[in-house]
Amino acid sequence: MNGYHIKTSISHPAKHVLVFQIIKTMYSRLNPTATRLFAHSARIPIRISRPVHRHFTTTMSQAKDWSANQYLKFENERTQPARDLLSHVPLTAPKRIIDLGCGPANSTTVLATTYPSATITGLDSSPDMINRAKQVLPDRDFHVEDLSTYTPDPAKPVDLFFSNAVFQWLKADDRIAIIKRLLQPQEKGAVFALQVPYNLDEPSHALMQETAVAGPWAEKLAGVQRDGFQSPQELYDLVKPFCSHVHVFETSYYHALESHEAVIEWVKGTGLRPFLDLLEDSEKEVFLKDYLRRLQGAYPVSVDGRVLLKYPRLFMVAVK
Repeated sequence: MNGYHIKTSISHPAKHVLVFQIIKTMYSRLNPTATRLFAHSARIPIRISRPVHRHFTTTMSQAKDWSANQYLKFENERTQPARDLLSHVPLTAPKRIIDLGCGPANSTTVLATTYPSATITGLDSSPDMINRAKQVLPDRDFHVEDLSTYTPDPAKPVDLFFSNAVFQWLKADDRIAIIKRLLQPQEKGAVFALQVPYNLDEPSHALMQETAVAGPWAEKLAGVQRDGFQSPQELYDLVKPFCSHVHVFETSYYHALESHEAVIEWVKGTGLRPFLDLLEDSEKEVFLKDYLRRLQGAYPVSVDGRVLLKYPRLFMVAVK
């Protein structure tokens, strides 16, 4: 994989680019010396609560289906977090595994390789993802399911619930309830492992919002933003009461992409979808050009011509 990653055990500071720029502009107009003040303070982390806007009430269930082809343009980079998550799962021979939000089976393949004797079922709300998954692993079971309502067969105990980048699409208030509902009926020692992008404060995502409010599509895109994910402390405190052990950690990946356009191709498969799905084709073209211009100002070009895309992710492994 092009790039590298840094692992930390604390949450990264927020960097709300749009809010900071607005405040900077206001103070600079009031006081010329404010520009120098903000030039210094830009290096100081600022924590600002994220607003709650339009929610995706079901797991990744939006008006248009997901594209497996778009998602797989960066298959290795998207799969590495699944490998890293699985390396922390304290199970040697689980009998039954449920892959929640399996996508095109990239995470399921990691599970099947590690636990070849396990019965593995992959679930996703996207028919296109499930169709691709069935082609990749025809000997495994895959089903279109909505995570918010899915309930496993109580007669078939689950040893491992595995979720690679799906819980961020749920309402903040629903996430822990779903984890508890799925894990509590299982036997002692059952594991719930998940990882989610933890990057709403990164320029790649903050600039989506900046682009959305700056163009003629502002009213159409008003409120398109998912809930920020719980902090490591919040996640631990909410899950620990019904688990014997909870391990939470964060890893920041730095993906060396070919260009700023490649950054767009990356986020078109996930984070940009809620915006682009609401725009006409002509609007999409203008939106993406504006977004590209902003990305070019936020991400420098490396010595080899590539662009380093920082991608923080939050991990949790909980044992009942």
